[in-house]
Amino acid sequence: MEKTWLKSYPPGVPAEVPTPPFRSIRELFEHGFSEFPDNPAYTNMGRTLSYGDLNRLSMQFACYLQQTIGLTRGERVAIMLPNILQYPVAMCGIFRAGLVVVNVNPLYTARELKHQLKDSGARCIVILENFANVLEEIISDTDVDHVVTTGVGDLLSWPKSTLTNFVLRYVKKEVPDCRIANRTSFKAALKAGANKVVKPVDIGFADIAYLQYTGGTTGLSKGAMLSHRNMIYNVQQTITWQGDAYADVHPIIAITALPLYHIFSLQGNCLTVMAQGGQNVLVTNPRDFEGFAKAMAKYEFNMFTGVNTMFSALLNTPSFKDIDFSHLRVCIGGGTAVQPAVAKEWKEATGNTILQGYGLTETSPAAIVCRIDSEFTGTIGLPIPSTEVMITGEDGNPLPAGQVGEICIKGPQVMEGYWQRPAETAEVMFPGGWLRTGDIGRMDDNGYFYIEDRKKDMILVSGFNVYPNEIENVVVELDGVLEAAAIGVPDERSGEAVKVFVVRKDDSVTETDILDHCRKNLTGYKRPRLVEFRDELPKTNVGKILRRALRD
Repeated sequence: MEKTWLKSYPPGVPAEVPTPPFRSIRELFEHGFSEFPDNPAYTNMGRTLSYGDLNRLSMQFACYLQQTIGLTRGERVAIMLPNILQYPVAMCGIFRAGLVVVNVNPLYTARELKHQLKDSGARCIVILENFANVLEEIISDTDVDHVVTTGVGDLLSWPKSTLTNFVLRYVKKEVPDCRIANRTSFKAALKAGANKVVKPVDIGFADIAYLQYTGGTTGLSKGAMLSHRNMIYNVQQTITWQGDAYADVHPIIAITALPLYHIFSLQGNCLTVMAQGGQNVLVTNPRDFEGFAKAMAKYEFNMFTGVNTMFSALLNTPSFKDIDFSHLRVCIGGGTAVQPAVAKEWKEATGNTILQGYGLTETSPAAIVCRIDSEFTGTIGLPIPSTEVMITGEDGNPLPAGQVGEICIKGPQVMEGYWQRPAETAEVMFPGGWLRTGDIGRMDDNGYFYIEDRKKDMILVSGFNVYPNEIENVVVELDGVLEAAAIGVPDERSGEAVKVFVVRKDDSVTETDILDHCRKNLTGYKRPRLVEFRDELPKTNVGKILRRALRD
């Protein structure tokens, strides 16, 4: 197929990515340990771990997993942690022991946690003590026989470590009582692994690195098997695409507020920044936007990743005005489409453009990204090196430029398949290594891609396709509107009608205001018939608005 997008590539960016210098994630971070031992690697709540610190602590944890509890090559270890220093220590330790990481959302219910642990067959879990009571409910129905619990403050400097844990346990009472057999503290695990030597385990491109669960909003989640090859190539693709964006910066400082257990932050911040010897500043509770903004203001950061709801909330946070954006080189918006009104306000407030990127868990995740030197135009960008993208019709055949269809992706970052689910794998993969994304989009004559919406979220009004993103983009342009979500509801005359849920900045905005604004900006069949005001909208762990929950 013709790679139309290549004519729009930035000068110097190759069509094919260079062969990565590493054959596993373990090699990637061990390179950092040897080349940048004194560089800051991770910072959280005032404590910074250098690459040398991370080397020492992760080796201790690797020895605990391998030598103390006897896990062997390829076994799965779950990590159920927010953005705290224990996450990179545990992750690096797991890979050094030749094991597989299973990332778990700390806010999972007992049912969700049980499914993921049973499905993955994880034998060990590293879990924040605040959520251990959820594990206690279901652990007997899983294969987990080793539990490592940790407090938020465990790796912070003294006395902050002791004070933080004391306040959470006894003042705020955020750590419920629980009794789990074979429970070990994170500190005790590190101590048990100290002065031991890990046995070499050969891992390379073909080995599974992560079981990254996805699809939980449409039923039981599935484990995308992301190999070391998938992840290493996607890191290399990202670094190649960014070109000389950080040429005058060393080391890179990234604000990491999206959770590391999510694929966007895991690849874009954790691995890509580590591959360049950079520093991740971890934000543990990004929903505390005042605290979040104050943390950002302490650093001369060069990279920031976020989602639309995060950008919007920060813009409406008082302390946002104190943040210095003069050192920012790359600001990426992903997870869901960035709304033009939010991008415009961000540019005016910070002087920086939000560059949209697109991908899925199944693509490790980066597949289509805006040029680093571009302005916000609504496009999700161009396929990155070594990536092919086509738009297909219902019959699976490619469509020409300008026509709307399903986005399909091929490249070294496309997953190996779903864990123990050949039927589900076959549904999304078709011959030649192409992945069906389930997203609806189009390509223009210059090879730029645009997202219309998720296939399952499309609204059918009198036979016309209506994409919720378009409705939401119009509604949030109205002064006084903070967030909006559009869904289809049954209608006797048109099959479905558009209903919009709105979160206001203040109560001055009325239903009439919204309907009048839509009347001026949308053709008849796209206009909302119903408006419902909410104090907040249901969201995923990374801030995507859950339209399914609104439909339910």
